[in-house]
Amino acid sequence: MNRIIYILLVMLSLASCSKKNYLERSDADKALKDAVKKLNKNATDESALQALPILYNNISRQHLEKINSYSASKELSRWDKIISQYQDLQDAYDVIINSPAAFRLITPVSYNTQLMEAREAGAAEHYDYAQTLLDKQGRDNAKKAYTAFKKADKLVPDFRDAKQKMQQAYDNAIVNVVINPVEDNSFFFNSGWGNYGYNYSNEYFQQTLVRELSNNNNRYAAKFYTEWEARRENIKPDWLVELRLRNLDVPYPSTYNYSRNSSAQVQTGTDTSGSPIYQTVYATVNISRMSFTARADMELNIKEVATRKNITYRNFREEYRWQQERATYTGDSRALSNNDWQLINNNYNTPRKEEVLNELYRKIYPQVLNNIRYTVDW
Repeated sequence: MNRIIYILLVMLSLASCSKKNYLERSDADKALKDAVKKLNKNATDESALQALPILYNNISRQHLEKINSYSASKELSRWDKIISQYQDLQDAYDVIINSPAAFRLITPVSYNTQLMEAREAGAAEHYDYAQTLLDKQGRDNAKKAYTAFKKADKLVPDFRDAKQKMQQAYDNAIVNVVINPVEDNSFFFNSGWGNYGYNYSNEYFQQTLVRELSNNNNRYAAKFYTEWEARRENIKPDWLVELRLRNLDVPYPSTYNYSRNSSAQVQTGTDTSGSPIYQTVYATVNISRMSFTARADMELNIKEVATRKNITYRNFREEYRWQQERATYTGDSRALSNNDWQLINNNYNTPRKEEVLNELYRKIYPQVLNNIRYTVDW
């Protein structure tokens, strides 16, 4: 019985607070939509009936006050704010006009005309601003012009010739980027190592970078060339990408020796009853581990050819760890596991310089590629 009374009291409390809840919500626009939904389900809901006119008046006043405030600004960004406020007013109109219960209480005002006029005015102002930038020199101005033309076309689809102007701004911003071969400034400690693959960095970085960046050329306002391609096509570079390999250190492998014991039970026969007889056999596995850690730095410097100013400079440092083990043993071979035999039968295969470079470049290359992409990204 007490539980029933408690439930009834809670329901009465909720009913008495419903109006208060609608009016005290921080998001008045959502509160209005919720009140309309309530009336759509129950056209006699008292809390929604009382709150809805107050909510609509408050929303109309607040949004119009904000529109007046934003209209006093000279910033281009004001148009997004003004349009957002008119859109909220129009949303409130649409919600009410499509609800018979709500429409009986309120005669909403349509702001569709004002919304369209704001979009037109915003598009025109963005277009005019973009045109002034398009008439100026420099990639930054072209990029800003492109963005402003794009905004005009977004506010009003197919606004004037904004799409054609966007293409013109894009074409004005295209830079010819020459990627130089990797300059190897490292001191390679020979110490018994070979010099195989000395030009591997050139092929891997320069040619691969040009190929991969060119494959994504529609994304960037840039064209990429090797220095040979630029000369062949008589291309005057705007930007120059310089790559330097520095501090390449591939030390001679160090050796570490250690031992471990291995044992196993092997059957040596059977007893008189036919049960197997086992004997524990032992062996010592002597392991020799060769290892080294190679390191290298790659400097990336992108310059503007005309001014010789640095556009970006980065240094990428990576390392490659290599180790191998082989083993001998003493004792009973029957005590050895499969893993032991793999080590015993293993032969050292010390990597050549080109293989070490391959591993180092494999780690450095994506960082260089992504940094160039970021720098030229439209």
